[in-house]
Amino acid sequence: MLWIKAFHLVFAASWFAGLFYLPRIFVNLATVPADSHAERERLLLMARKLYRFSSLLMVVALVLGAWLWLSNFRAYAGGGWLHAKLALVVLAIGYHHGCRSLLRGFERFTNQRSERWFRFFNEAAVLLFTAIVVLVVVKPF
Repeated sequence: MLWIKAFHLVFAASWFAGLFYLPRIFVNLATVPADSHAERERLLLMARKLYRFSSLLMVVALVLGAWLWLSNFRAYAGGGWLHAKLALVVLAIGYHHGCRSLLRGFERFTNQRSERWFRFFNEAAVLLFTAIVVLVVVKPF
């Protein structure tokens, strides 16, 4: 079980690394001048590849997390921290899919958000990751 836990942590941290960097690419895309097609296409290519790779990491992290939960169901059943963690994981999955929607907006030239908005959006993944780690390590309730 320790191997499963170790790989779950590696894949979850790797998934979040993608969630930390993808909105940073969006910040750069929001600042690209309209006449800079090559730079825009390069950033879009990076964002597409990172989104796909992060999606694979997310799936593996979720499968390993479900494996841990199902194999230790009795141990985790009474922990309120686990319910809070699972709620935050659902938010992280929503954030991940929200990144896809934002990427589609850039691809279709329909982005209406500013560079500043993307800078704040970028911080949400850090807050989610921090809260999840604190809940798992500290188990405050």
